[in-house]
Amino acid sequence: MASSLTKDSARPGTPGTEQTFFGHPRGLATLFMTEMWERFSYYGMRALLPLYLVAPGGLHLSAATATAIYSVYVSLVYLLALPGGWFGDRVWGPRKTVAVAGGVIMLGHLTLALPNSGTFYAGLGLVAIGSGLLKANISTMVGHLYEGKDDPRRDGGFTVFYMGINLGAFAAPLVIGTIGENVNWHLGFALAALGMALGLGQFLIGSRHLADRSSVVPTPLSAEEKAATLRKAAIWAAVAVVFYAIVGFSGHYTLNWILVPLTLLGLIIPVMVLARIKRDKDLDRTEQRSMSAYIWFFVAAAVFWMIYDQGGSTLSIFADSSADNTIFGWEFPVSWYQSVNPVLIMALAPVFAWFWLALNRRGKEPSTIVKFASGLVLVGASFFLFLAPLSIAEGGHKAAAAWLVAIYFVQTVGELLLSPVGLSVTTKMAPAKYASQMMGVWFLAVTAGDATTGLLSIAGVDLNKTGIVALEATLAVVAGVAVWMYRNRVKELMGSVH
Repeated sequence: MASSLTKDSARPGTPGTEQTFFGHPRGLATLFMTEMWERFSYYGMRALLPLYLVAPGGLHLSAATATAIYSVYVSLVYLLALPGGWFGDRVWGPRKTVAVAGGVIMLGHLTLALPNSGTFYAGLGLVAIGSGLLKANISTMVGHLYEGKDDPRRDGGFTVFYMGINLGAFAAPLVIGTIGENVNWHLGFALAALGMALGLGQFLIGSRHLADRSSVVPTPLSAEEKAATLRKAAIWAAVAVVFYAIVGFSGHYTLNWILVPLTLLGLIIPVMVLARIKRDKDLDRTEQRSMSAYIWFFVAAAVFWMIYDQGGSTLSIFADSSADNTIFGWEFPVSWYQSVNPVLIMALAPVFAWFWLALNRRGKEPSTIVKFASGLVLVGASFFLFLAPLSIAEGGHKAAAAWLVAIYFVQTVGELLLSPVGLSVTTKMAPAKYASQMMGVWFLAVTAGDATTGLLSIAGVDLNKTGIVALEATLAVVAGVAVWMYRNRVKELMGSVH
């Protein structure tokens, strides 16, 4: 890349006008680096997590239990984005919330680095809480850098910001995964803590370049609301402590006493949130119809993420036990597979952007519904492709690494079709009353998908068996075809949204 900092005096009053970052406000560099290091720590730890859970030198759990823990953890990260956004809006403001979140994430990784299985789950919980707080607020601060929604640099700024996500996600498995697998698991988790420490440090140093309103609490709690919130939180915490104390002292405690409630919350809360919005009497007829259409997209997206996120659990555990993880005779760490998706995203996203523009100029760009349905069909196709290496392994042979890379490639193309469209349609179809909350609702589709995977694993379903993989693949393809077949009805419900 060319020199990132340049003089720009053409826009007085813009945050960071003295210098720009690739033509964008200087504060974007701070947020770019914060997100890059946070994603480095998150994806590095996530690449190690399922492998550590099943490893003889780790917790040595069954594949089903490891998948359940991984799925519940990922679903929690996205579920906690909702209260994370609430904290930013009503308690601390985005800037303080991100600073606190960075400290919590770092503490969580340090807890994971302790060679003690008893503290391991506490570390996972801390990382999930911190990630939820950060995820909901850092993107908001990117938007604060620009002069309203019509600033022509705004979309480009988010593109640069998301490059930071993928750079961190690409590098993390190569560094943290290698050290964790080949040297010491807990040293790998400690490297994740170091990554977050670097991100937090530069955030605190560079925060002077952020917009002033990032420090403002938009709708602060009144004294009465604060007291009521603290009282409710204390009551629920006391109920949980008493309940688990009774279970523990009675000798009945198992890991499922934690996993099952968290999994059920991951399914129940998305349903409750959608139902609450749909039943809101303040929504006019058009908004009600848009929400009816949105529920189709939400359910389909949950099916997509249920399969897609198994790239970090089911596929990773399969690669660890049944794949020939070599290139020209050189063996590489299993965690390196987790770098395939981000590098493909960085390579293919510009190609897709160019392709859609080219089709649009000719009036042939596929509709939102066609793109969405195609993403679902492709993620289903990726699991049909998974049947080949599964069959090879069942025959007593090691499956070639190329099979797994091909699966990740198909899933990435599916993601590029579905995820940007999902984000776009969420903002366009959001009722005015819930405009700022609907992005959190979109994240709940990830929560629901991962919670479903967790529930299947807790029930003892082996997700690395050909029957269940074929069933999931069929479900995704059928969902994609159903969305396409009912496209006219959904378009009708969407009204003027395109």
